[in-house]
Amino acid sequence: MEIAEDVVKNMSVGAVFKDCGGKISSLDFHRTEDLMVTAAEDASIRLYDTASATPMKTLYSARYGVDHICFTHHTNAVIFSSSNGSDESLRYLSLYDNRFLRYFRGHTQRVVSLCMSPKNDSFMSGSLDHTVRLWDLRSNVCQGLLRVRGRPSVAYDQQGLVFAVAMEGGAIKLFDVRSFDKGPFDTFLVGGDTAEVAGMKFSNDGKMMLLSTTNSRVYLLDAYSGKKMHGFTLKPSRDGETLEASFSPDGRYVISGSGDGSLRIWSSLSGAEVACWTNNAGIPAVVKWAPRRLMFATASYVLAFWIPDVSKL
Repeated sequence: MEIAEDVVKNMSVGAVFKDCGGKISSLDFHRTEDLMVTAAEDASIRLYDTASATPMKTLYSARYGVDHICFTHHTNAVIFSSSNGSDESLRYLSLYDNRFLRYFRGHTQRVVSLCMSPKNDSFMSGSLDHTVRLWDLRSNVCQGLLRVRGRPSVAYDQQGLVFAVAMEGGAIKLFDVRSFDKGPFDTFLVGGDTAEVAGMKFSNDGKMMLLSTTNSRVYLLDAYSGKKMHGFTLKPSRDGETLEASFSPDGRYVISGSGDGSLRIWSSLSGAEVACWTNNAGIPAVVKWAPRRLMFATASYVLAFWIPDVSKL
């Protein structure tokens, strides 16, 4: 599904939710169902129906807090990291009955990157303890451990065959999922920027990678060569929070919030800005495009669903 540029330019807020008692730290869309989950500073986990734009359920992780969150392949299960600093274990939670299914222990400092394999029950976590851990939902035993420099960021490609680890000094290492213990099969050096990578994503076709850094820069890379295709500069957030960037499902656009409260979309082909909105409630630091619908979500203290304004098309 290719998304026309005039559709992107005429996206507007279709639904707003102000039910969180704190800033939203992360959100995730289910890959095959019209569901979205959020994690917020008030220790809440909220589930939404994205087709009808309705809240479905709210749970709380009051004891541990919640920071990064991802759907598993099940519609009623998530994995998440803690936010209170007392226990860095990852948790596998049933949303159906609010029950922990498994704990994943090993990290000793805050988890700053978390992602689920698109193909199986594997997932990865990167922590400020300078380790990346590979896990399987079916076992609480760590399946693999990589020691890295600096703050790690992790991502799977959409085929689930390759994963990438970004680390200090602009190094991005690519691993074969089936033989990661043999070391990376390729390494990219993203020169010219000493900031650490705060977020990383592959495009759906696997041809591009998107990096967002701690100094509010966004880079678009060729996933095969590591060559920089484009770079985008955002206003830094006043409180130092990292700004998420996201691909559209067809890979033709890159979207990110900026520290001045604006929301921007660029063409991944030309690097030109396609649209900019300034009427956001707070800084839209959390941004993701839905995998199955012509919509994206932005979040700060307020959650917004964006859809095409058909009156302008």
